[in-house]
Amino acid sequence: MSIDKDTVKHISKLARISLDEKKIDNLSKDLSSIMKFIEKLNKINTDKTNPLTSIINASLKSRKDEVKDGKIRSQILKNSPEKNEEFFVVPKVIE
Repeated sequence: MSIDKDTVKHISKLARISLDEKKIDNLSKDLSSIMKFIEKLNKINTDKTNPLTSIINASLKSRKDEVKDGKIRSQILKNSPEKNEEFFVVPKVIE
């Protein structure tokens, strides 16, 4: 499938992007080559290929769902420009 200049102009109009003639020529060539590559990928037989979520063949280790304090409250509150004993103070956003 090749993308001609008229198609690029139509897409740029829909996307509200202004393009000059040189960019239209370049985009037409680039989009055509991308579409040819996609057509090649579509021809590849992937029937015996399993989908991957990662390139590493390992599963996630489970852990107990426990609430932990972390014991670093004072370090976290050092980042706050304003604090009230144990909490961050934030501006009121109700109008």
